[in-house]
Amino acid sequence: MSHPTRFGYCVPIFAMPGGGLFRVPNLPRLDPQAALATARLADSLGYDSIWVADHLMLGHEQAILEGWTTLAAIAGCTQQAKLGIIHQGHYFRHPAVAAKMIATLDQLSGGRFIYFADTGTRASEHHAYGLNYPEGVEARMADFLEGLELTLELWRTSEAAPLTFEGAFYRTHEAVCTPPLQTPHPPIWFGEAHPLTFDAAARLGQGWNSVPVGLAEMARRLDALRAACANIGRDFAELEISYETQIVIAPTRDGIREQLRAMLALTPGAALPGGTDFADFMAGRSDAYPAYLTEAWLVGTPDEVRAQIAAYQALGVSHFMLWFMDAPETAGMRLFMEQVAPRCKDSAN
Repeated sequence: MSHPTRFGYCVPIFAMPGGGLFRVPNLPRLDPQAALATARLADSLGYDSIWVADHLMLGHEQAILEGWTTLAAIAGCTQQAKLGIIHQGHYFRHPAVAAKMIATLDQLSGGRFIYFADTGTRASEHHAYGLNYPEGVEARMADFLEGLELTLELWRTSEAAPLTFEGAFYRTHEAVCTPPLQTPHPPIWFGEAHPLTFDAAARLGQGWNSVPVGLAEMARRLDALRAACANIGRDFAELEISYETQIVIAPTRDGIREQLRAMLALTPGAALPGGTDFADFMAGRSDAYPAYLTEAWLVGTPDEVRAQIAAYQALGVSHFMLWFMDAPETAGMRLFMEQVAPRCKDSAN
């Protein structure tokens, strides 16, 4: 099975100024209306998917927007792009209620939802909100997979055939959930590089996503996922492989420097990330991009970014979920769709 090349836009629903340059550092503080505007623009520009993060506390002033509410608002003001929550937190929503929420949004959006299912991360935010979050990954996965089983079974119910579910963690009594619009259900994606997750993706998934990693680590992860598929006789090619990463794009190297200066200026006096090569690049003593950026980001001019994408395509990646580091400014996302996306899609055909 061949998957078309697709590009997703990650909406800046939190601010993270600082030298660490994590996801959206160009924001001094969260701007909810600007975030919504970039999502609408991404849809109009032709991005294939639109994504929001799923956390309760993250970023400057811990002010991240709640993921599900935000995605519902985005669904209402977009028309074409697929919609998803990155690493949708299992413990944030009871899986039976989440099943109803997913089905509803899929119906209202015309069948555009991608279910990126995950146990969730950051124990601290779960504890802060009084939510359960088992310490061990094995315990979390057992709870999560039972919840996913419940969700899938609920999507097969009807008034004539309700669901009474008796699990180790969850129970329902004659529950009915009108199914999603997509059949048999929205695509289910998994993430994280853990044997239990690889196994779940091989058995239940239609997609798998990686957080930012270099080419060698990405190849290792895909080899592990390929082995998990082989263990159960699943064709690895059936899975859509996605890569989530930061991107800095500009017409020239000086444009890249200008973007980075704007980001770093949000936290005056903060140490530069990486090694001396970052300082050399910023000062113009070197034109080589810092290793801190090139290891797992997409960085450079349109031609350079196209070449970097091609290297991941060669590994089998077909869906790229992009955090534009100049967001909520729109120059980067516009330049990408004008000069990068069309040629990457043409070369993959």
